Amino acid sequence: MTYAADRIHEEVAYLAYHLHWPLDQILDLEHADRLRYVGHVGRLTG
Repeated sequence: MTYAADRIHEEVAYLAYHLHWPLDQILDLEHADRLRYVGHVGRLTG
């Protein structure tokens, strides 16, 4: 099963916007770790 490219772009944009991390650093994260950060940021900014 593949992860939708649009969803990856949304996650990357979200983390880059809120954490100011470079693209390569975000893309180097494992999928589960990236989702964990998205969840944490969402709770902080929610």
